[in-house]
Amino acid sequence: MSPSTKKKRRPRGSGIKTGMSPGTMVFIGEQKQDRARIEVLAYSEATFDELHDIPVEQCRPFANAPGVSWINVNGIHDVGLIQALGSIFGLHPLTLEDLVNTGQRLKIEEFPSYTFIVLKMITFNETTQSIDVEHVSLILGERFVLSFQEDAGDVFGTVRERLRSAKGRLRSMKADYLAYSLMDAVVDHYFLAVERIGERIEDLDERSLIEPRPEDIGEIHRLKRVILMLRKAAWPLREEIGALEKSELAMVRPETRLFWRDLYDHTIQILEMADTYRDILGGMHDTFLSSMSNRMNEIMKVLTIIATIFIPLTFIAGVYGMNFVHMPELQWRWGYHIVWGIMLIVGCGLLAYFKRKKWL
Repeated sequence: MSPSTKKKRRPRGSGIKTGMSPGTMVFIGEQKQDRARIEVLAYSEATFDELHDIPVEQCRPFANAPGVSWINVNGIHDVGLIQALGSIFGLHPLTLEDLVNTGQRLKIEEFPSYTFIVLKMITFNETTQSIDVEHVSLILGERFVLSFQEDAGDVFGTVRERLRSAKGRLRSMKADYLAYSLMDAVVDHYFLAVERIGERIEDLDERSLIEPRPEDIGEIHRLKRVILMLRKAAWPLREEIGALEKSELAMVRPETRLFWRDLYDHTIQILEMADTYRDILGGMHDTFLSSMSNRMNEIMKVLTIIATIFIPLTFIAGVYGMNFVHMPELQWRWGYHIVWGIMLIVGCGLLAYFKRKKWL
């Protein structure tokens, strides 16, 4: 299939829901692990408890437990598990529908007892020199935070370590600060991805000026797509964080609004960096084409000079290559050497003329 006719790949199952009633749970996406797993981190300022790979029914006490509970689900393809968890924490059917749809747009929705947040988690892949995007959903309640991920790997390792070691203010704060910390970890990896892409752009920019290669134009277009993908994820994330910072939700406490505001500033900085690199790539594209054109012009100039020098020499050789009998020069004792001398004088004279004109 040619590039012009290639269609954008849709998430698996995206056409299954046609005609179904709102709130119908159908997993849309690619299953990335064999089965879903639940982990729980329940804590207060003085206590901490961590559970791994537990059954969904064991999560019921954490719906109204004292302190703060973080329930993380790895693998959203298990519709039954998500539905059971939603029943325990009182999630709306429309929320459950969006939780299992990896193609869901980024958004924030407020419900009476919780806030639903959809975002994209981005990590830089060193092997492919590109970014990996994963769909992540957060449920912020009064005393709990639910997180739903496609796969086990995530960017929340630093948050877990802070909870285990009781470093900083995380253990002494409420659930809204935990949600902020999770989103802050996501935004931090946006920064890492942008910085690594920026390093790649700088290396490519230096090489394209010194020694441009035909494959560089493809790399420029690939990086432009990566920047566009990152920007599409960061722009609605900024709107989400801004809405949380300005919301009047009781669960978003005044003491945490300053942190949300700082996170909002970080997203703006990411967008500015992405726009800067996008402009740089646009300039690199034009510079690359100009460099390749100048290089071709230099090659054509050298070939033209060589051809111009050999035109009179070819003419002289052609004249004395004719098969006429009566050519007086053919009988000269030094005729061969004289013709060679004339040819050398003509060639050197043309070279001197080109250098004088600064064509060489």
